Amino acid sequence: MNNIALGRYVPGNSFIHKMDSRIKIIAMIIFFVAVFLTYGSVAQNFIIYGLLFVILFSFIKIAHLSFLSVLKSLKALWVMMLFLLLINTFVIKTGTLAFVINGYEVYWDGIVRTGYIIVRLMLMIMLTTLLTSTSKPLDLTFGLEWLLSPLKLLKVPVHIFAMTISLALRFIPTLMEEANKIMRAQSSRGVDFKEGKLKDKFKAIISLIIPLFVSSFLRSGELADAMETRGYDPNGKRTKYRRKYWKSKETLQTVGCALLLACFILLSVYKPDFVSLIQGWF
Repeated sequence: MNNIALGRYVPGNSFIHKMDSRIKIIAMIIFFVAVFLTYGSVAQNFIIYGLLFVILFSFIKIAHLSFLSVLKSLKALWVMMLFLLLINTFVIKTGTLAFVINGYEVYWDGIVRTGYIIVRLMLMIMLTTLLTSTSKPLDLTFGLEWLLSPLKLLKVPVHIFAMTISLALRFIPTLMEEANKIMRAQSSRGVDFKEGKLKDKFKAIISLIIPLFVSSFLRSGELADAMETRGYDPNGKRTKYRRKYWKSKETLQTVGCALLLACFILLSVYKPDFVSLIQGWF
């Protein structure tokens, strides 16, 4: 539980773990829609984002996951967030002037847009981590295939798509572990990933990326050989050892997800002024 990573299943017996993977995928899509909707003013948008954060935090605690470990899965985004902040603050020249740094004018629009991107990325990573940490890879494959099943009428290879997505999610923690091993091996050979000039850091990253690509291709080849030796045929008729049936609780959970989506859409359309309401309380 202390080493949560995107794509790694964490065994548990919580309510979230026991939920049908199809319902969890539907709920994740609804939260994605809610994250990208706009709800009025900047303050009001961040109030809704804060509400979504509280809901996700509650789900993480219900699933008995370590919230600090979930936050650690976001550390790879900090460099990208800093890059986006620099780009937006020094490129966007609209709105009200915030301050000036060595002759460069920084406007509030750039800061706000960066805030939107960072918060949305964090919520999306938290959502995906929660899904993959509480769902087995086979359950995810089944859920994706079931949701995409209407595309079978158009002769779309739904099973291949679902299997590809599931394998991609499954190999994320494996590749992260491989990258850590390569970094430790390169560090023992004198490669410094933290200090030095930009040119030296670029060379250090190259020394990490190339072995990681080679290892990824080797692992994908081994996986393909293993699946082939076990008689896996992507175009063959699929059978299931354990069958999942749609029960009344799944129907109730789907109705709850639909009501939640309707609430977010109504908030986005009518944009009630929560800021004035909160100010009135104080």
